[in-house]
Amino acid sequence: MKGELFDAIEQIAREKNLPLEKLIEFIESGMASAYHRDFLGPSSLARIDVKLDRKTGDPSVFRTKTVVKEVTDPELEISLNDAKEYAPEVEEGDEIKIEVTPHGFGRIAAQSARQVLAQKLREAERDLIYQEFSSRVNDVISGVANRFEGKGIYLDIGRAEAYLPPSDQVSRDHLKSGQRIKVYLTEVRRTSRGAQILVSRTHSNFLKRLFELEVPEIASKIVELKAVAREPGFRSKIAVWSRDPRVDPIGACIGSRGQRIQAIVDELRGEKIDIIPWSDDPSEFITKALSPAKVSRVIISNSNDRTALVLVPDQQLSLAIGREGQNARLAARLTGWRIDIKSESQFEVKTSPTT
Repeated sequence: MKGELFDAIEQIAREKNLPLEKLIEFIESGMASAYHRDFLGPSSLARIDVKLDRKTGDPSVFRTKTVVKEVTDPELEISLNDAKEYAPEVEEGDEIKIEVTPHGFGRIAAQSARQVLAQKLREAERDLIYQEFSSRVNDVISGVANRFEGKGIYLDIGRAEAYLPPSDQVSRDHLKSGQRIKVYLTEVRRTSRGAQILVSRTHSNFLKRLFELEVPEIASKIVELKAVAREPGFRSKIAVWSRDPRVDPIGACIGSRGQRIQAIVDELRGEKIDIIPWSDDPSEFITKALSPAKVSRVIISNSNDRTALVLVPDQQLSLAIGREGQNARLAARLTGWRIDIKSESQFEVKTSPTT
């Protein structure tokens, strides 16, 4: 009996990655529920516990009662005189456990508790999945495109599925079933059907975490990624700074022969990434942020509301603004400044005295 029962318990514990003692508690709880239903009825308030003998595997049923001088509720109370028959040292106010195991209860209870145990196993597994993935929120994980529902995609991430909503997908992805991708874990929700794991490929922190994974100097905090501005699937700008003057932050991000940055670009399906040096000087930072355009001059219009006028050579104006304003827009997001870009000739016309 012991061998068969506990061999089965140990096997389930291994398969479900559950602590053995926790699994035994589930079984005991299921057996207690079965006893309550089959021997007492649903209206009974009796306190029932079942304990499995760790040597034989046999279940024992115990009923807990409070020792009183005069019994008013036989289900929950026992007189002091009757209690002393079980435990001579017992006193009024104590609680006593009385064994009430019926003949053949082991077989009956095991059968009856199976459904309860299965439910508790499902709940425990869901809880373990929730705990595992909720501790990894804001991290990058890998998944395989498993199934498609509408425009949403479910990814196989091992012990669970993650949902990639349409709004968090990059237009360049064009994912196919069985394709492996990296995603950013944004949220884990508890639901009646288990943990709902939400992931993204458009989140700005996704780009940041990819750099942390590919660039050891960022992971070790020698190089700091100060700011990120991203238009997913098209172009991004990142500002980096080195705590060690001997370490070139841009070179660290690019890597030997561009291997580090290329790995990130490949993961993002060709998204262009501009890496610029961060500066605490607003004029210098804005100048670098508008790269690859050349800047002639930055005029800080109002430092309180963080607005700046940027002058560029006439032939650099379209490059500074970018296609549909993308370069200027990303530079503004990266620096946190409102940037007004004008060509040198536009500025001269505006500021020249009228005759």
